[in-house]
Amino acid sequence: MTGEEPYLLTGASDATRLSDGRIVVVNRLTRELRVFDEAGIHLETWGGTGEGPGEFTALTIYHIAPLAGDSVVVWGIWHDPFMTVFDPAGNYERSFRPERSEPGVAGGLISVEVTPGGAILAGPNRVSNLSVADEATVELWNADGQLLASLGTHAGKERIHDVENTNTYDVIFGRSLLHQPWGDLIVVGPNTRYEIKAYAQDGSLARIVRRDHVTRAPTRAHVEAYAEASVARIPSAEERESALRRRLSRPVAEQFPAFVSVMSDALGHLWVEEFAPPGEELPGVIWTVFDPEGRALGYVETPKELEIYEIGEDYILGRTRDELDVEYIQAWPLDRSGS
Repeated sequence: MTGEEPYLLTGASDATRLSDGRIVVVNRLTRELRVFDEAGIHLETWGGTGEGPGEFTALTIYHIAPLAGDSVVVWGIWHDPFMTVFDPAGNYERSFRPERSEPGVAGGLISVEVTPGGAILAGPNRVSNLSVADEATVELWNADGQLLASLGTHAGKERIHDVENTNTYDVIFGRSLLHQPWGDLIVVGPNTRYEIKAYAQDGSLARIVRRDHVTRAPTRAHVEAYAEASVARIPSAEERESALRRRLSRPVAEQFPAFVSVMSDALGHLWVEEFAPPGEELPGVIWTVFDPEGRALGYVETPKELEIYEIGEDYILGRTRDELDVEYIQAWPLDRSGS
């Protein structure tokens, strides 16, 4: 792969768009924030590897979120919840380490998202496979990392612990715990049924969204299709076959999840990613969009290869990969006219 260094992305794990159209990309493996204009021209790079102000060490950069006045906050996903704030010009403002109520590498709370008002949503690590806790706590912190409210303890991600190999595996089609801002509310709950609960920032239940949903049980064909897709990027045929056997030996949930994930857009709408059984997928990903009051507005289809990082008023920002696994950050236009 050739090209100028700022355009060669390695571990582009998140991105956000500023009010002037600039796009700030988290380039995780170089620990940099790369800034591009609306045409995709590289403007400057913030951060980098080091221990000085505005620099990052291993595992301390993964996510980015906008703050008031076009400042941004950046943080990692592992055991160190260190958070760093930059102003709109890329100048280092401050860093802070939230005081977690459940510290520790395995199972401790970490920063998950930042609400439009600047509060920090904290929950279990959705990336690490270290925790096998049946229950998970979700909290809301202020911008200094102090507890604002507890959003309760909920059934965690459905996992099985392999004692012999000291590893943890997700149950195929198993339960996930969703925790995501929805405007000023916080969605918290499992995806096992189509009932989405949203809480106010004082921890009180504020809204429930329900839709009719017909439950289905996975077949062997569904499990095989899932396993094939999960190992498709492994280049070695021998390693791919070994990984396939391991996946096919894992436990399977009795029913498919009701949906996959949720996101909130810049207008306070809730986007619910509908579940498509493996082998029955449509060309794109289907989202049901609800207005800020929880009324269903309709459906949106996004490209299957697009991992969405942010939904603005008139754009969708995310990452794609080509057949050579080269990463691209793309901004897609979003037409809300319904045409």
